[in-house]
Order: sequence, then C-alpha cells, then structure tokens
Amino acid sequence: MNFVLSNAALACAFAVLLGPTWISPQEPPLRDPLTPAQVAAWREDLAYMAREMARRHRNLYHTVSRERFDSAVAALHRRIPQLERHQVIVELARIVALVGDGHTNIAPTRDSAIGFRTLPVKLYFFKDGLFVRAADRQHADLAGAKVVRIGQTSPEEAYQRVRDLIGQDNEMDARFFAPFLLAMPEVLHALRLSTERDSAEFVIERAGRRSTVRLGPQGPVSLMPPDTDVSWWPDSGWVDMRSPGKPTPLWLRRNPYDEYWLEYLPDSHLVYLQFNKVADKESESLEEFSRRLLALLDTADVGRVALDLRLNRGGNGSLNRPLVLSLIKARKLDPPGSLFVLIGRSTFSAAQFLVNELEHYTSAVFVGEPSGGKANSYGDSRKITLPHSGITVRVSTLWWQMDERDTRQWKGPDIAAELTSTDYRNNVDPALQAVLAYRPEPSIAARMAAALDSADLFEALRRYRAYRADPKHRYVDTELEINSLGYRLLHEKRMDQALAVFELNAAEYPKSANAWDSLGEACLLAGRREAAIQHYRKSLQLDPRNENARSVLAELHP
Repeated sequence: MNFVLSNAALACAFAVLLGPTWISPQEPPLRDPLTPAQVAAWREDLAYMAREMARRHRNLYHTVSRERFDSAVAALHRRIPQLERHQVIVELARIVALVGDGHTNIAPTRDSAIGFRTLPVKLYFFKDGLFVRAADRQHADLAGAKVVRIGQTSPEEAYQRVRDLIGQDNEMDARFFAPFLLAMPEVLHALRLSTERDSAEFVIERAGRRSTVRLGPQGPVSLMPPDTDVSWWPDSGWVDMRSPGKPTPLWLRRNPYDEYWLEYLPDSHLVYLQFNKVADKESESLEEFSRRLLALLDTADVGRVALDLRLNRGGNGSLNRPLVLSLIKARKLDPPGSLFVLIGRSTFSAAQFLVNELEHYTSAVFVGEPSGGKANSYGDSRKITLPHSGITVRVSTLWWQMDERDTRQWKGPDIAAELTSTDYRNNVDPALQAVLAYRPEPSIAARMAAALDSADLFEALRRYRAYRADPKHRYVDTELEINSLGYRLLHEKRMDQALAVFELNAAEYPKSANAWDSLGEACLLAGRREAAIQHYRKSLQLDPRNENARSVLAELHP
C-alpha cells in the first residue's frame, strides 16, 4: 500500500527518532551536511577548545559562570550533527564570546582558516544608522545608502544577534566589529538574517526611496591587522561614499599603517598627532618621536595638541611611557584646554592604557565617542589552534588593573563628537572641529556650587539637568564630581543641600555602590538613621566587598 506522510507527520516522526536534537520545521534544510567523520572532528575541536580555554585564560569565569559555559559547550556538542561547517564556527564564536572580554575571541576578520567571504559592501554604524560606507565598483550606486533591513530584520536587531559572537570589552568594542560580520554571508545565514548561504537581501534607502537588493559574495574576507584599524583606507576597485570634490579630513589623509605622525597647523596653532599603533617604527622609535614632539612644542607657536587615537587598537603598552612623559613635560600643555585626546570605538588595548595614563596624569580633554576598552581589563591574548579545523581561538592571559574601584565600561569623551553619515559624506571631522571650537567652561560642579552658594537648590538642579541634556555631554561621567560637591557641602554643614546632591547622584548612578554609600553617610550625619541603613544595604548589595558599608551596618544594626 502506497502512502505519503504529511510534513507535520514527518516532523513528529523525526522528533521521536531524534529526541532533544530534533530541528524544528522552520530550520532550513542542510545543503552540505557534515559526514560522521567531520562531526567527530568538530566535537574533538570543541572539547579541546573548552579544555584549553579553561587552562590558559587568566580567569575564564570572570563574567560567565562555569555552569553556563559548560552547558553551552554540551549543547553545541549535541547540535553539531544538525549544523553545517559555517554554523558550527559561528556557534563556537558564540561560546568564546560568553567569556566577556575583548581579547578572548574567534575572529573571522583575522583567521584565514575560517575562510568566510564578504559581500561587495563595507558597512558602518554612524550616529544616524547603518550605512553602506563603501562598495565595489559593480555596486557603486550602493555607496552611501542607508540600510533599513537585513533580510526581514532591522539593523538594530541584526546587531543584537551578531554582538553575541563578538569577544568584547564593552558595547563600543562590539560596534566596531559588528559591521564586518554583517557583511559576511555565512554569518548572516547562520544567524537566520538570510535564507541563503551564498547571498543576502538588503532593503536600502537612497534619496528617500527604498529598494531591495540581493548581494552575493565578492570574495574572501580581507584579514585585518590586530593593532590598527585600517578599514577606512580605500581599497582598489571600491567606491567610498565620501565626496571626492572636498579635501580628505586629516584623520583619513595618510595610510594607517604609518604608526605615528604629526602635522603642525600654524593657522590654528595646533599640532595634530595621529597615533595608530603602540609600536616602534624601523625608521624612528616612539621614544625618538616623542622627543621630536617635545622639541616642536618648545619652539613652535603651539597652543594646542590633538592626539588622535581613533585608529589605535593597541600594541606594546610598555612603549607608551616616553609619549606620556613628553606630554607632561610640555609646559604649553599645562593650561586646561591645551591637550585634546580623540578617542572612539577602535581605541582599545594598549591604546586604552595610554588613555588611562593621560586621564590620570594630565588635564587632557577627551573628544569623540567612548573608547572600545576600559580601565581595568583582561588582555595579552594567546592563541589556541584547534587540532582538526586549524581555527584560532584567542584567550586573555593577564589582568591589567589601573584602579580596582574603576568599574566604568569605557572612557567616555568630555565632548561627544560622533560621526554622522552626513559628516563623513562631506569630509567633515566633528571631533577635530570640536577641538578647534573648544572654549573652557566651568565644570558642572562649579555651576551647581554657584547656585547653591546663593541658596538656590532648584537652580542648581536645573543646571545639572541642562548640562546632562546637552548632546556634547552625552557620555560625561559626573559621578565623582557630584560626589565631591556633596562632601564639600557636608564639610560646610549644609546638610539639606548635601542630601539633595547625594540623592541626585544615587538617582543618576543607581548601580554605583559608592553613590549609595555616600548617601548613607549623609543620611547618618543628618540623623536619618533608617534611611542610612537602607542606603548602606543597597551599597553592600551592589558591592559585597564594601567593608565600610558592612562595618557601619554592623554598628547601626547589630
């Protein structure tokens, strides 16, 4: 008797046969299923990866729990027979990214063994959205188009999916890598942003009109160097969205493989210094370059220095010292508003070390967008080569600590100057413009203090809100400054004002144990015992290591 099972019946039959590894009917069919030998090889690679990561990483479970990590490994072990090669690689990257630091990763942009391909477009998340920053000549008309959808998914949702594959120190670090992955057809297919492994569909917008394009791979992914962002440098045969009729901005004018160079702009009394990699040149060491910089600052009519770290992804952090010392020694840079540091999502690793040192030892004004690194981080990655696939897994082997109390996820700019698509199209550098237009202004604490000295608490709070509402202050971290103002008021016995300031700080930084600890102290001094207990408990909940809160609570509530 001949009969045909319905799709639903087939699905049920496979569910019974395959148990928990059954793939739902929505899962696209495998085009190139793995052979039993390949399944075994991938499983061995996975086991080796998990074992070696635990052995070599400085602290593999600093963010992810051992149970969650092991569970993810076990789940992929079960799933491998239902995946194709590129899907296995993407899932391996997802597991590695669980570790939660930027030096621990699987990077298709740095590993020829992965062998992923790229679509004929270069994408970038500008302030105003995801755009086709450049395209090969056959797709030149796409350059400058805004990406409205990738497949059936919004760019932001696509970003949320792809960020889970990225070993990252913070959100800016993920924003740096995401556009490269979103231009890889294998990644898009594995994340179900495309129904095809060899092409992807984009909805784009040009001059207010939307259209749908399907793009196939242009060739293999161009591998990136580890310590410099070279993605902005034009590729032969590609068309960029920048207007060719206008001068190229300084930050894109020279080959980024030139580790460091400077240019004196006499009309602006400015020295522009681009530092793209923390390393010595063959022709001039960084120490020699730093001496040359100091000599120029001593002799030329210089009022400002702009140190550009926006393309600097690291190198040998021990080489930063002579540059830091030269900037400290230059007496012309002592006044506030004389030294500017341009930072962005590519500012990472050893470049972040330099940011830390300049923030600590100078009065530098930071301009741009938040850095891709943070003050305290895991680093010094070492390679693990998987035995069968040859894929490289990198893991952090050292913990670098500037100050254990510094829990910031990045260094935020004092002046936000984020690149928009219009800026880039018109060859405008908003960060350098902000440097040239800079005029010193009172700090937010000084502005509030002036109002408080006139007994106008309402005006002080209004000034704070106005300061925070100003787009250029979008990333400014005011916590320590406002906390210091609160303690000044406490010292002067202005209790009501102090309480208001500490309450403002705790409301603005609700995840800060220090803000709640300070509010608890203020309440205690003001005789508000129960409120103090509540705030100290909140502080201890956020940071169980806070011995001050623990000891005070022991006295207040034995």
